[in-house]
Amino acid sequence: MVLALAAGAVLVGAAPGQAKITGAIIATDGGTLNVRSGPATDQQSAGTLAKGANPEVFCKARGEEISGHVRTTATWLRIGKDRWISDAYVTWSPAQAVPWCSAATKAATDATVSTKGGELNIRAAANSSAGRQGTYANGAGVGVECQAWGQEVDGPVRTTGAWYKIGDKRYVSAAYIKWSAGEPWLPWCGQDPPAVPRGGTAGFISSHAPAAQASDRATGVPASVTLAQAILESGWGKGALAREDHNLFGMKCFGSPGDHAIGCRDYATFECSPTGGCFDMNATFRAYADVADSYRDHGDLLANWSRYATAMDHADDPKRFAREIHKAGYATDPEYAAKLIGIMDDYDLYQFD
Repeated sequence: MVLALAAGAVLVGAAPGQAKITGAIIATDGGTLNVRSGPATDQQSAGTLAKGANPEVFCKARGEEISGHVRTTATWLRIGKDRWISDAYVTWSPAQAVPWCSAATKAATDATVSTKGGELNIRAAANSSAGRQGTYANGAGVGVECQAWGQEVDGPVRTTGAWYKIGDKRYVSAAYIKWSAGEPWLPWCGQDPPAVPRGGTAGFISSHAPAAQASDRATGVPASVTLAQAILESGWGKGALAREDHNLFGMKCFGSPGDHAIGCRDYATFECSPTGGCFDMNATFRAYADVADSYRDHGDLLANWSRYATAMDHADDPKRFAREIHKAGYATDPEYAAKLIGIMDDYDLYQFD
């Protein structure tokens, strides 16, 4: 079992960069706007702003989707150290381009083309064989909307399968893009906004049960076991990997996002070896468009890998199934099967099979 830690998932705790953007106007229906310590409503309150206030903005980040007085958006604006507001309540006069916040330094970060001197091709899709849509000169600034997974490219900045969308049917390889203050925590194109746990344990179960049941119908993996694994491995959806990239089961990339994920992202993790000893490390995990894709990917893994064949022979017995996947090496925790069965018993997850 892998425990993914918050590797830049909630951008808090750093002093603002020097760049300050003016022109933001708070637009509410008459009340005040809550300021949060992070880009989500479950983060601590950090004060309020009155309608018509003009906060200085440093950068933007992806966070909880909010339907506000101005728009519905998952964009949050950083207005100071540990101070965030939803862009759903902000108008601009004049309109301003807000840079992304760096995931590493939390300062505003801009993207520029970095080649060996030549031009960078803009493509109609995330691969070098797609139609050319123009070029960028070395050193040119690039406005990145989101990222997509495509052809792996070995460039002067890095080797990666990530591509940046810069407009409608306009992509450039991330292998040629340098960020001034470090790469931001970019959204994947078409990905659901970060999930913010609501309703406690009952809320998690009710919102995730349909995805577990859909996986059960498609793969035969018992929904009760799948839900218990999601609860145990994601900490009821509170872990950064589950919250940010909808990965409930710690599924790694191993060079490819596979058939159900939309990309691969690095996270800091804490892992334990079967031979003993635990340690910190970085690993690349799958990012999903939504929760349902994570459940389906997990189901396909158990249903199609030969090591879990014995477990699949007992899919009609969830407790036996849990013990068999444990015996097959799904997790190194000696109490893993017992923990799953305890969760299934405590919350009567068998009703979803």
